[in-house]
Amino acid sequence: MLEHPMYSQHFGLSQDPFSIAPDPRYLFMSERHREALAHLLFGVAAPDTHAGTGGTGGGTGGGFVLLTGDIGTGKTTICRCFLEQIPSGCHVAYIFNPKLTVTELLQSICEEFHIAVTPAAAQTPTPKTYIDALNAFLLQSHAAGQSCVLIIDEAQNLHSDVLEQLRLLTNLETNARKLLQIVLIGQPELRTMLARPELEQLAQRVIARFHLDALSESESAHYIAHRLAVAGQTGPSPFDRRALQRIHRLARGVPRRINLLCGRALLGAWANGLDRVNTKVVDKAAAEVFGAGHPAAAGQSLASKAWLLGAAGLLVATALGGVAVYRGQTAPRSVSLVAAPAQTAAAHPPATNTPELIPPTRAASAVPPSPAVEPLEALLPQMPGDIQVAWAALGRQWHLAADAANPCAGADAAGSSLQCYRTGNLTVPQLRQLGRPGILTLQAHSGAPVFAVLVGLTDQHATLQLPSGPHTVSLIALTRLWHGDFATFWRAPQGYSPAARGGGSAPALAELASQLGKLDGAPPPLPGLEPQVLDANLKARVRDFQRAHGLKADGQPGPMTYMQLESALGIQQPRLHNYPFTGPR
Repeated sequence: MLEHPMYSQHFGLSQDPFSIAPDPRYLFMSERHREALAHLLFGVAAPDTHAGTGGTGGGTGGGFVLLTGDIGTGKTTICRCFLEQIPSGCHVAYIFNPKLTVTELLQSICEEFHIAVTPAAAQTPTPKTYIDALNAFLLQSHAAGQSCVLIIDEAQNLHSDVLEQLRLLTNLETNARKLLQIVLIGQPELRTMLARPELEQLAQRVIARFHLDALSESESAHYIAHRLAVAGQTGPSPFDRRALQRIHRLARGVPRRINLLCGRALLGAWANGLDRVNTKVVDKAAAEVFGAGHPAAAGQSLASKAWLLGAAGLLVATALGGVAVYRGQTAPRSVSLVAAPAQTAAAHPPATNTPELIPPTRAASAVPPSPAVEPLEALLPQMPGDIQVAWAALGRQWHLAADAANPCAGADAAGSSLQCYRTGNLTVPQLRQLGRPGILTLQAHSGAPVFAVLVGLTDQHATLQLPSGPHTVSLIALTRLWHGDFATFWRAPQGYSPAARGGGSAPALAELASQLGKLDGAPPPLPGLEPQVLDANLKARVRDFQRAHGLKADGQPGPMTYMQLESALGIQQPRLHNYPFTGPR
């Protein structure tokens, strides 16, 4: 079976951009998602004191954190990001099937925390057996300066008696703090459940709550552009502006529904030989994806049947024509940091009797080999304590002959408009979204900070470029020593000035408007009508883009905004690879 859709080559894609699988490479952090993640992280920080001090640390000291959202709004994505950023010294138990009795839930919690439960001889464990073992484990963890978090997904399926038992678990405490933080993730009916009078005591212990809404129209457009760029699309968007608006309306801004509708719409455009998806194609796709009862299906049933028959006929003709697909290639073992531009297939290839050979892509057809994960602490002595050394190493990824004493000065003098940028508050999801190599500042306990060049990132691993070569480490281990400090090179547009309010002169603003237009599917400004200042309209478009990509939505284009624009548009630049290094050094 093909591992990428039939329309991939037609639209210049290397893989399926609209799979509903939670692939971390396609992570899109809108402002809503970032706020939801912040609410989950609130209060789960491990105590900042060491064993025996009895301190309360930076956490909230127990209670419930509540995240709700409609089906398909990204709760699972947020949960994955949350698990990636759990602080060091924090034990996590994750329950994803909460249709359990009280005893079964307690047993599952102990199993997730790896607690050995030893009931008396010839006796069946009781709830008290599990609670006593759990309490002992929580006290032991607290004494060691560690915290414990219980995450329950699909929590709307919990029975009232199980919810009451969870409330009682938050009574496990010392004189200084509660010992267990509980995170409940579920659909909107979870909020209704907690509003019942019999659960008022539990509701009063909710210390943070957030409801994940659907995407706005601009966020939906940026979400689609982001997924297309990750899938290798580099040319104009295959969706025109009206099609994007219709997709948002029909999918109601729900990411999973957007994926289903966009995937079917691309198939329809390909089947009809169209270079772009229009509203007619979107309506037909919605009628098939969402069913005859959907508003878009009105008057579309006959047309959609003919459309599907045409698509099926084209698929059969393609199969009979002998399209050969190379499969089973293994991922290359060399580390390539500059992405090659995607080869966009011709919209109407000439007829030929020779079978067309679709070249393999690592992302689409290869299964990455298992990485050789190394302990991060053992690599720390190799990392320089001088950031200028790290800048010089990073500059080589941009083929930059930076001055050894001051690589950033070398970048400015190279005439390439490259500039150095450093920030102290990035997250792992934002690293994924930027997708470019950079310098991470790592610090172990009370040791001096060291610097490592990040060149690869997967859902579980990170690859660091050190003097001895690339090394793959656990992402969880990395986040324990990395606290958000990140530095990289970025290419400033002509006329950009960081000191100028509004991002610089007219050429910089014209490029900004052109890039936003490509994402929105809007035509470029006519010659002579390019924006000369950051007016209210352009500022609002910048704000929408920033909000959709988890940036501070102030409407002022800065380095992070321009870097996210480059990533969303698939502009050629050094990129983080998304497979772990496994080859010899």
